[in-house]
Amino acid sequence: MNTRTVEITVGLFVALGMAALFMLAMQVSNLSTLGSNDGYEITASFQNIGGLKVRAPVTVSGVRVGRVDAISYDFKTFEAVVTMKIGSEYQGFPEDTSASIFTAGLLGEQYVALEPGGSMTNLVNGSRIQLTQSALVMEQIIGQFLYSAAGKKPEESQNKPAGLQETTQAPQQTTEAPQQTTEESQKTTEESQ
Repeated sequence: MNTRTVEITVGLFVALGMAALFMLAMQVSNLSTLGSNDGYEITASFQNIGGLKVRAPVTVSGVRVGRVDAISYDFKTFEAVVTMKIGSEYQGFPEDTSASIFTAGLLGEQYVALEPGGSMTNLVNGSRIQLTQSALVMEQIIGQFLYSAAGKKPEESQNKPAGLQETTQAPQQTTEAPQQTTEESQKTTEESQ
C-alpha cells in the first residue's frame, strides 16, 4: 500500500473518532437540545430542589418531554422556582399536572417527573404547576433515621412487643419479694435463738 493512502485512511478514522466523541459528549451533557426554541415554558415552585441543575431532563412516564430551563429563588414564598421548557410536540398536559423531583438510580442525576392530572383545561405557555413534591435529600433522611434511633431506649431498640417486656419484668419483681421474706425469716430465726 502507498504511504499516502495509509496516512489518509488513518486521518479519516481519527476524524470519525473525534466526531463520535463530540456527539457522545453532546448527548451526555444535554447540550444537543440547547438550540431548540420551539415549545412552551411552565414553572413550578419547590421547597427543596436538592441537586437539580439547569438542562436536567423533564419526563412523563419515563419519556423525556423537555428540560429544566432556569432555576431561581422567590423571596416572597421562600421557595425555589423551576422553569421548564416542554417540547411543542407534547402539548395537552392537564392543568392539574403534578411535578416531583426524583433521582435516576441511587447516585444518579436528578430530574423532574410530571404526573398528568384529570383536568379538562391544559397547561399553556407561562402556566404554573401547583402540585409539587420536593427532592428527597439523602443527608436529611439519614439524619432523621439517626435522630429517631438515638431517641429510643435500649429496651425499645429490641424487637419485643411492649406486652412481652412487661411480663418479663413482672416475674423479677415477684421473685425479689420472696427472697426478702426468706432473708427476714432467717434473721427472725437467728434472733430467737
